[in-house]
Amino acid sequence: MGGTLVVLSGGLDSTVCLAVAARDGDGDAPLAVSFDYGQRHRVELASAAAVARHYGSEHLVVSLDARQWGGSALTDDAIEVPGPTGSGSGASTDIPVTYVPARNLIFLAVAMGVAEARDLDAVYLGVNALDYSGYPDCRPEFLASFAETARLALKRGVEGRPVDVRAPLLHLGKADIVRLGMEVRAPLDLTWSCYSGGLHPCGACDSCALRQHGFADAGVPDPALA
Repeated sequence: MGGTLVVLSGGLDSTVCLAVAARDGDGDAPLAVSFDYGQRHRVELASAAAVARHYGSEHLVVSLDARQWGGSALTDDAIEVPGPTGSGSGASTDIPVTYVPARNLIFLAVAMGVAEARDLDAVYLGVNALDYSGYPDCRPEFLASFAETARLALKRGVEGRPVDVRAPLLHLGKADIVRLGMEVRAPLDLTWSCYSGGLHPCGACDSCALRQHGFADAGVPDPALA
């Protein structure tokens, strides 16, 4: 019994989240679960694998092909990845085309199933409600609602042992996440944030811009660019 699971994309936020879960855990490495969902930036999975190895975590990669239904610049080649939208600054209230329909809902549902099968007590997710690009499935309201739904849906929940949903970065901005990552010695040099794919970050997409601003505001260089 006990133990934790972390949804690990290989990006900055999920890597810091894994570092926090490892720090706060019972000594056993968290189980890392990543998703190969047809994302154009599939290179992030190599970063996720490297981060999992860094912590000695078992790395489970779940495959599903969101390209079959599309609806996002991350899974549909016909939709171009846009440049910075002003996310995190309050400049835009529109949900950007990089939103993947129901992604966190699907990821959390699978993670809950894995956690129950492994008899793990908590699922960690690295979402944050400040610098989150406007995605609706990164909001506190969604996480609270999902946790209650999972409590009703799982055998563990019926037995009075619900799997906890933890989002330790939920109320942090990107600079705060960078600072926390340094505090918990997360391997930030291994992380990948770019939405555009390719072998090198484009430096122009919304995710790259958020990362750049985060490190700049924290007053530290990005070790992934060293």
